Amino acid sequence: MTLKKFTLDHNAKKDRWDLTNDQTNKVVKTFQTKEDATKGGVLKQAVGPDGGSVKIKKMDNLYQEERTFPRKSDPKKSKG
Repeated sequence: MTLKKFTLDHNAKKDRWDLTNDQTNKVVKTFQTKEDATKGGVLKQAVGPDGGSVKIKKMDNLYQEERTFPRKSDPKKSKG
């Protein structure tokens, strides 16, 4: 099973945070703040029932962390 891949990054033009499907390059969901996107199970719901991997960027466009939903789908032999 291949996980869907997403990226959460800041959209400076619209002053919001966008969750984008990496394969289609389409915005799946938008958030006012990064905290709104990362609190509770919001990202898990946005990714959908099949789950996926979300790379979270900082304001300076560098990667901060990566989260995998459901957690059991996280590859055990990955670096980091």
